Amino acid sequence: MNAYLSNPQQPTAQAVQPTINENATQFLAAVEEALRTPTFHRDDTPLPAIGSAPPVPQPGRPPMSQRATDAGALMLAGGATTVMVGGTASLVMLASGYADPAVCAIVFGAPAVMVLAISRLVGKAKAVAEAAPAPVHHHYNGTVNVDQRSISTQTRGVIANTRNQLPR
Repeated sequence: MNAYLSNPQQPTAQAVQPTINENATQFLAAVEEALRTPTFHRDDTPLPAIGSAPPVPQPGRPPMSQRATDAGALMLAGGATTVMVGGTASLVMLASGYADPAVCAIVFGAPAVMVLAISRLVGKAKAVAEAAPAPVHHHYNGTVNVDQRSISTQTRGVIANTRNQLPR
């Protein structure tokens, strides 16, 4: 017989088995206790339809701005227009039986391209108008002296020495 198996220091299978069973029993008892402990509370009372408290901004992402809402509506309108133009082109090709897809694309795509180009042009014109500086009007009462002298500057040398000279 092997000396390793007959070593009295080594635990036998009978000695190991009760320890595993005890650990498994303790583990199962802990799981059952955790499942019995409530981890949440549900309040099923109905909420009032109208409360007396004023609305309060909720934490997290703020509501959409007017600009974002307008952009979303514009995207939806553009998508609907695309579907209508595409559907019309499909019906024409289906009804004619021999319509050329390139011709249909030109006929039905040209108005959409023109609308897109005009809208971009109007948008650029608006941006230019908004970016232009506002006219400034000055109104003076009494004697006004205007000094329109200019200063000429010369900088010379390794260590810069600037001499400002006023014209005479």
